[in-house]
Parts: sequence; C-alpha cells; structure tokens
Amino acid sequence: MENSSLILAIAAVLFVHGADAGADLSRPHLETRNGVRQLVVDGKPFLVLGGELRNSSSSSREYMKSVWPRLVEKKLNTVLAVVSWELIEPEEGRFDFASVDGFIDDARKNNMKVVFLWFGSWKNGLSSYPPYWVKTNPQRFPWAKNRDGRTLDILSTFSDATRDADAKAFAALMRHIRQVDGKEHTVLMMQVENEVGIRDDSRDRCPAANEAFSKPVPKALMNYLVKRKDTLAPELREVWAANGSKTSGTWEEVFGPGKPDSVKLYGPDLTQERKDILWRQLSWPVDEFFMAWRYSTFIHKVTAAGKAGYDIPMYANAWLQQPGGPRPGEYPSGGPVPQVHDIWRFGAPSLDFLAPDHYISQFSEACERFTRNGNPLFIPEANTGGQAGANALTALLKFNGIGFSPFGIDGFGFRPRPQGTNAPAPSADSFAQTYAILDYLAPVILDNQGTGTIVFLEPMNDTNAPPQEVKLGDYTLNLSYGTGGFGGRGGLGGGLGGFGEGPTVTNASPARLVINSGPGEYVFVGGPMTVTFTPNTPGRGGVVLGSFDETMLVDGRWVPGRRLNGDETDHSRRWPARRSFGIYRYRVYRRD
Repeated sequence: MENSSLILAIAAVLFVHGADAGADLSRPHLETRNGVRQLVVDGKPFLVLGGELRNSSSSSREYMKSVWPRLVEKKLNTVLAVVSWELIEPEEGRFDFASVDGFIDDARKNNMKVVFLWFGSWKNGLSSYPPYWVKTNPQRFPWAKNRDGRTLDILSTFSDATRDADAKAFAALMRHIRQVDGKEHTVLMMQVENEVGIRDDSRDRCPAANEAFSKPVPKALMNYLVKRKDTLAPELREVWAANGSKTSGTWEEVFGPGKPDSVKLYGPDLTQERKDILWRQLSWPVDEFFMAWRYSTFIHKVTAAGKAGYDIPMYANAWLQQPGGPRPGEYPSGGPVPQVHDIWRFGAPSLDFLAPDHYISQFSEACERFTRNGNPLFIPEANTGGQAGANALTALLKFNGIGFSPFGIDGFGFRPRPQGTNAPAPSADSFAQTYAILDYLAPVILDNQGTGTIVFLEPMNDTNAPPQEVKLGDYTLNLSYGTGGFGGRGGLGGGLGGFGEGPTVTNASPARLVINSGPGEYVFVGGPMTVTFTPNTPGRGGVVLGSFDETMLVDGRWVPGRRLNGDETDHSRRWPARRSFGIYRYRVYRRD
C-alpha cells in the first residue's frame, strides 16, 4: 500500500474506465457550471433535498412501508439509506441484493431518488457492519490496536485482505445497481464507508502500523504536497512549516512529534477561546496525517473497484471535531476532516468529493472549510432540530451546495396519525415548508448558483423589519415589509387595496430571499412586502412593471398561480398588494 505505483496503476485504470463511461451523459455525474460543481441527472442539474434514515431502517422493507408516506410529507426528493456489507454478502462470495432491489423499487413508487451509504469495513469509525465471516477471522482480517496494546473494535487499514474483500463486495454491489438502475437513474450517488478513523487513540498501533509509521512519508505524497504548498489547507501547511517544511523523512521528522499547541491556526481574526475550544491545533497532528493517508488509500481501492462496476458520483463523509472532543481519537482520527483534505485528495483520487456530517453550531464556518479548493458541498448528515431549514438554505444557497440531508429523517417531526386511519399528519413544519420552497425554486437556484445573484433578506422574520436596500443586477431594490403602505393610487410601488390579494399562507419557514434570475427578472420569497426599483445606471425613463406572477400553496407544494394584470396591478402600473408570505416573480424594464 505504501508503494505509490499502486495508486498510479489504479488511477490509470479509473481514467480509462471514466473515458468510456463519459459517453453516457444521462447517468448521474458532476459538472462545473459558473465555477460550481453540480450534480447532473438525465442531463439536468439536480438539487438533493434529502433526509437520511436511521441506520437500520432500510434493512426491512416491511418496516419502511409506514415510513415512505411520511418522507413524502417532508417534501424530500431523495432518501439516504444504508446498504450493509453483512446483509449483501452473508457468506463469502454469495451475494443477496434483495434488500437493495426492494428499496430501489419502493423509492420509485414514491417518486424519490436514492443515495446509498456503503457500510462496509467501518461505520462511525467502528467495524460493526462487516459480515460474520470477516469479524470472526482476525488472522485474515486483523483489528487495530491502541497504545496500551488493546484490540479496538476497528478493522485495521493495514490489511490487504480486508481492503480487497471490501472492494470486491462493493464492486459487486455497483455492478448490480447498474444492472437494475442503469437506465432509470434512481440511485444518484454512493457514500463509501461512514465516518472512518481511529477512535480511542490518535492512530493504529498494531505492529504493521508502527512499522509503517517509522518509515519515510511516501515520496509520491511528499511531491504532491510540495507542488501544491501554496494552496494546501492552512492547518496542514502550518504544521509542516513549524517543523521546517522538510521534503523527506519519517512522518515525525516531516510533521513533528505532535506536541500540543505547537502552532496557532486561523489567524488573529478568531478569538483565543475559539482557537482553544473548537478549532485549536490538534495535539497529535502527525498521527492524524498518517491515518488520513492510510484510510484514503484504502478507500480509494474500494471506490475504484465500485466505479469500475458503475461510475456514478462517490464521496466519503467526516465526523467533525466537536467542542467537547477536539483531539484525534476523540473524533475518528484520519477521517476526511478539512485539515487533511489534501492528503485525502491525493490518496483517494477516485472520490468525487468529501462531505461533512454537520452537528456543530458553527455551521457556516464548517461549510466554508469544506468548500476550499473547489470541494463541492454536500451534507449527508445534520441536526434535525429547529435550525434544519435555515441550515439547508445556507448550504444550498450561500455555499452552492449539491444537497442537504438531516439524519434520522424517519424520526424527525413524525407526529402520530389518528390510529386506524390514513389521515395526513398535522400541518407541515418549518423544515417541510422550507423543502417545499426549495423544490419549487430548484431550477432557478441551480441556474444561479455561483453567479452571485442570490441574496438572503434579513432579518428572517420580516413582518416588522425595517426597510432594506439591495443592489442586485441592473437595479437597486428598496424593500419595505409588513402590511402597511399598500393602499391608494400613489407612485410606483403602491398597491390597489384588496384587488391583488391572494389566499393567506401560514408560513414557518425561515426562507426570505431574492434571486436576480435574468435581466430585469427577480424572484422573491417572503412577504408581505412592497418593492421599488431604482436603476443602477443613469439615463432617462422610469421603471415599469413588465409582469407579475404569483404562486399558490396546494397540498403543501408550491405551484404557479395567476399572472396578475388589469385591476390587480392597475394595468401594470403598480405592484399588487400582498397580504401573505409567498413566492413572487417580478419582471421590470425601463421606458422613456
């Protein structure tokens, strides 16, 4: 595994396969548009509005019967579900894909897409999902050791047999998915393993691990880091610089012995408290770098084998540093956290991106760290609390994310139905309402990701907010909120009393935004509000309302409503009066 020729050989095979597979542009894949990586399905960009099931839910088709309708109520378009090694290969070489086929079939019946999570050698750093025949043969499939010599519940990365068995099973799974779904494209992406890394120590200390740790850092990896020194993650670069920026040597010679607080991170703009508690320098960075190399090269082999069977986007997810557990080993050491992304990029080139499982309060900061150097943002796990809707908006709009997915969606806000009936659950919650808005706006959001034309309106509760000015496109928008200022026949921006009013929408979503979707075209989410437009360039002529479209909320989903004109807009001379939250499309132009 330490020989870089293995990495190059696998990459060469993957390149040849990727060239062949590239002819099928309908399959799920990633494309760059406006400098942003997007998921493309059947030739069109796709925004994943997802939810991840609890770990064991997908193992029973019968259990899922009562779950599917509730996922529909949550306005999901994609469900993230586990495929476990122990279920598909109960005996070595004998595969059973009944659970996979049933899940795909039921997803289609409910008009949903699927992201499968491969729980192979590791889940949450531990090894509880491999088959029984793997767990009970430590001579062939060895376990990691900690500094006390105790065997950990973690399969060691220092085993070609474990790596190859995992890769063989994953390859069989991907070949099968291609057979049953290669045309329908229900399965969008694959997560390879889950939150890998060493727990209860900063690195594996089995004899093979200790031997590898005492050897030089692989030359191919050092060459990669040297070539990209100026763009490396600052955390890695500063650890390396603090130890002399050596270009060869053992892991400790290059990255230091791992003394606590050997360097400071993130610059003077962060408080010392933040440095010390959340993002402070690791106590054992060299161990984490070493394990990142081991896990990434292992997972590269598994991913490459899977892509040879069916080449769709694949990613690895990370258990992030927590305020109460900032040291490697307190969270899985060697997983794809931001400070080791560069090692992972080289060690696992077959992966399409790295993804955060996001359970910390510093949401935007972590998103920013995960989007460095072009890594697209996909959040496969996140809190399911009251901030879920706001976090989805931040991930997808501010950071141009591929998708968002709270964990435990089958337990999130599922209020009981009346017993013995098929009556719908109580009214939709904030999260479902946010997903309904994102679902309706997905085409315009995807068209505008990376263009700087999406602006959040603050504060989120706009009913009594002060006026706001937003310079966007060719105009400066002056927004005033609330129900006042709509009556009368005053200048442009007034209303017409009750003529323009639509049905009242009770809204709990935090979505408040405007998108400049084209020249003179604006999509607003919010209300009640009134808007006036001032041209950003001098010239004669006033601003005229070209058209105004409303939407309607029907059975929890937004649909196009009326094109307002005539009395409702005073024949396109005034903005319609609105008394409710909604999604509205304005088109304006200048006329002498």
